[in-house]
Amino acid sequence: MATDKPQRIVMKFGGTSMAGTERIRRVAGLVRAQAAGKGGARNEVAVVVSAMAGETDRLINFCREANPLHDPAEYDVVVASGEQVTSGLLALTLQSLGERARSWLGWQIPVRTVQSHAKARVEAIEAPEMLETLKQGEIAVIPGFQGVSQDGRVTTMGRGGSDTSAVAVAAAIGADRCDIYTDVDGVYTTDPRIVAKARKLKAVTYEEMLELASVGAKVLQTRSVSLAMKAGVRLQVLSSFVEDSANASADDLLGTLIVSEEEMDQMVEKGLMERQLVTGIAHDKTEAKVILTRVPDKPGAVAHIFEPLADASINVDMIIQNVGRDKGETDVTFTVPQADLARAQALLEDRRDLIGFNRIITDSQIAKISVVGVGMKSHAGVASTMFRALSDRGINIQAISTSEIKVSVLIDEDETELAVRVLHTAYGLDAVE
Repeated sequence: MATDKPQRIVMKFGGTSMAGTERIRRVAGLVRAQAAGKGGARNEVAVVVSAMAGETDRLINFCREANPLHDPAEYDVVVASGEQVTSGLLALTLQSLGERARSWLGWQIPVRTVQSHAKARVEAIEAPEMLETLKQGEIAVIPGFQGVSQDGRVTTMGRGGSDTSAVAVAAAIGADRCDIYTDVDGVYTTDPRIVAKARKLKAVTYEEMLELASVGAKVLQTRSVSLAMKAGVRLQVLSSFVEDSANASADDLLGTLIVSEEEMDQMVEKGLMERQLVTGIAHDKTEAKVILTRVPDKPGAVAHIFEPLADASINVDMIIQNVGRDKGETDVTFTVPQADLARAQALLEDRRDLIGFNRIITDSQIAKISVVGVGMKSHAGVASTMFRALSDRGINIQAISTSEIKVSVLIDEDETELAVRVLHTAYGLDAVE
């Protein structure tokens, strides 16, 4: 009897999947099914886990209560403990099901990171011992989000860092695929809570997922997708909450693949899916608009605006410089995260004389709507379709920015859901009933 070829799989489970012993037992069932494989060919499985939902916030609050000006290194020691607990509990649960399993903490593998506490980046993963145990049939359970610095201190990778951990582990061990389990069952053409006819996508490219993640789609962390693209790691987004999923193989729970553009072309050629001009519509209500009026229209003026924001680690997204006025002045419009608006405004006010602007006008009641698709590279008219569809419904566009595969506009926050529905229909993305 023919057997399927065994695979090396990394499975990652988020905080909602690990929230309590019953959910951990469900996760253990999924892991066990994946390890069993098909046709008698057992897979090699490494599992990366997040802390229980809400646990990291609880630990952060403990740090703030202990010392508002806390030492970042000790902060990492505390907040990394949430993933240590879930990795141990999952290993214990797998053992109770008759599986060989053990936990591998970040320093034990080791996951080496640059020494930047609370926002560390993976530098290298050296996993010969763990690889040997995988080959012998043992399941490795790894706490996400954590690593070890060059001086041996525990480091953490910032919020959402477990996705990045999983991709880094997959790259290091040469995994065939990295499955990201979350509370959604894949990547949709838009938010299903807004558009009932939103469709789950069989596959998207790394570029498309990066753009969707950067403009509001919360399925995957941007840094993890960027690392997957760089390392060539195939990703799959799945749900750990599908009915009876604990009794099914992960391969039977179809999610969304995130792959290279070349693999996407192969899937289209084989008839496995159709190529869409536009892949999805994303929205983001977390940004604020800033307008500086009557900025001197001369070399260096814009640098004086954005240098202090960069020094303060305030991320600037959309930037529009208006046509110059007759008096050698111009208006500059840009967006920043709402959480950073007050700080950005204070920094700019402090430099009013240096920059030379007249007024600061801010607006946090805005939304960014983005149309994303690799098909834009070879087809004209995507932007005009967007502008016409919004115009026909009386939705005013306040600002526009574009990239090779994305068009984004700013509109009033109150019109967000209408805009998403209108554009979803305009690009033919509605599911056929």
